Amino acid sequence: MHETERHRVILAAVQARPVATISDLVDMTGTSEATIRRDISALDVQGRLRRVRGGAEALNPPEQGGLVGRPFAVNETINIEAKRAIARAAAELCHDGEPIIINGGTTTYQMVHYLTNRRMSVFTNSFGIAEHLLHNSRNSVVIPGGTVYREQNVILSPFGGVVASHFYAKRMFIGCQGLGRHGLMEADPMVVQSELALINQAEELIVLADSSKFSGRSSLILCGLDRIATVITDGGIREEDRAMLEKAGVNLVVVDAGEQGTIQSVA
Repeated sequence: MHETERHRVILAAVQARPVATISDLVDMTGTSEATIRRDISALDVQGRLRRVRGGAEALNPPEQGGLVGRPFAVNETINIEAKRAIARAAAELCHDGEPIIINGGTTTYQMVHYLTNRRMSVFTNSFGIAEHLLHNSRNSVVIPGGTVYREQNVILSPFGGVVASHFYAKRMFIGCQGLGRHGLMEADPMVVQSELALINQAEELIVLADSSKFSGRSSLILCGLDRIATVITDGGIREEDRAMLEKAGVNLVVVDAGEQGTIQSVA
């Protein structure tokens, strides 16, 4: 990750939580501890954050605690062409009249551009997805109650939700922090709690994950590969990851991240 992008991630992280630890920032940027320490020192000298023991904090710390993971504004710029192609392929699985769940995330958000002419019932915990569909489509939109986390652009509640528990979906479309042999991984306990409740309301779980997510790791496992019906990814997927999904019986859709977002292969 380039220095400018690392600095964006660090500054966004300190605005999303009381203190961004060095360990958190290493995970977010995929760089070394020494590099993060140098970045923090440089940003401290520039007067853009405050260096503290073990990490950094904002000059004007946020009142609301944030979620673990990179902010939406940072993630949406990463691998954007692949995300658009993946989202287009996901939208092609949707049919008028079907109820679906779209979980909050930068890849799932790209689906909204391909759903404007559809008429479905869409449950989403993404404030951005809900807003776009309300203003640009005839889809019925349902959102849960809870707190809006601005940095991740999602609505979450630690108490679960009555609406979510009564919403049936043909398919749920979801992104992830990482995807490996242990299953689907996420970074924040509250996100895991929220997504577990939604997964149980859907017949099929469709994972939207660009090929970099197969290298992503987290200590929190959302579900095993056996719960996933389909993974949609780009052509950068490694052969060992293809084999892993095939062995688990997961349908794999690989898309071309070019302008048309065409499907390269379906396994």
